[in-house]
Amino acid sequence: MKTPAATLALLLCAAGPAGAQDEIAAFYQGKQLRIVVGTAPGGGYDLFARIVARHIVAHIPGHPSVIVQNLPAAGGLLMTNQLFATAPRDGTVIGAPINGIPTAPLLMPDGARFDAAKLIWLGSTNREPYVAFVWHTAPVQSLAELRAREVVVGATAPGTTMVDFPLVTNAIIGTKFKIVRGYEGTPQINTAIERGEIQGQGGIGWAAVRAQVPQWIADGKIRVIAQYGLTRHPGLADVPSMLELAANEADRRAMTMLFARTEYGRPYFLPPEVPAARVEALRRAFDATMRDADFIAEAARLQLDIDPMRGEDVQALVAELARTPADVVARVRGILAGAGR
Repeated sequence: MKTPAATLALLLCAAGPAGAQDEIAAFYQGKQLRIVVGTAPGGGYDLFARIVARHIVAHIPGHPSVIVQNLPAAGGLLMTNQLFATAPRDGTVIGAPINGIPTAPLLMPDGARFDAAKLIWLGSTNREPYVAFVWHTAPVQSLAELRAREVVVGATAPGTTMVDFPLVTNAIIGTKFKIVRGYEGTPQINTAIERGEIQGQGGIGWAAVRAQVPQWIADGKIRVIAQYGLTRHPGLADVPSMLELAANEADRRAMTMLFARTEYGRPYFLPPEVPAARVEALRRAFDATMRDADFIAEAARLQLDIDPMRGEDVQALVAELARTPADVVARVRGILAGAGR
């Protein structure tokens, strides 16, 4: 027979999780959640953020409303700096940065005024291959040719894969990307490719290409000449990998530091100091969204692949990147700075 004290303890334990859920629901009921995207409207990060926004509120206790805002300046640095410094610490603001943000304090210390390891990572919608592609009339149609002849590619800002990936492969394995920077986003770059102003993209998520310009793929208008990442993607098994061309371990380590961001392709974060119970609720809401049949169906209609990573795993990987050896960081930073970053 249980004693009164034991019975009370059991009741308190049973009521604990329910009470916490009620408290979270009470907080979020009637609130408006903001998801701030560090890129321009219409690009891959924006598309993902908008479908996450449409479905995540169903899994947050209290079911708040949600709006999506875009703050694309400086490759997402402005957005991340602002959220780190001034965003409410109450779980009502979520950042959707480019995947270069976790290593920005290492590679862009003058511009990154935040500690990536102190941001609270909610998760990532997908690991995804990043590719270099060229227009069908470009003078370069293979990775081998790219090491002998120049190709002109469009980009937005430093810190993005469009800039950083081709700069590093130019320096380490001898590719000949000529990077034209300053485009607002991928829709503007795609228009420039069609007009003949540039000849392709030097580093972009394959999911974004499939979502934004599937007709280019269907009509054979572009050719994927290389992929980034730590391993070849099964869907691009015949496309050569930049990392496979590393001549030695030092080259491999430098490229791995940069290409590791493909593992957490499209991450989401909270600013520091959000109460732990709300962090837990939002992480589990994110996980539930990734399993939501309606979310998965909408992503499939938009040609967006879902291969999620839990917030705890993103947090651990970001912490590991923050411990990258100083000599590797210095080499990569030197390459990017020397190229006019």
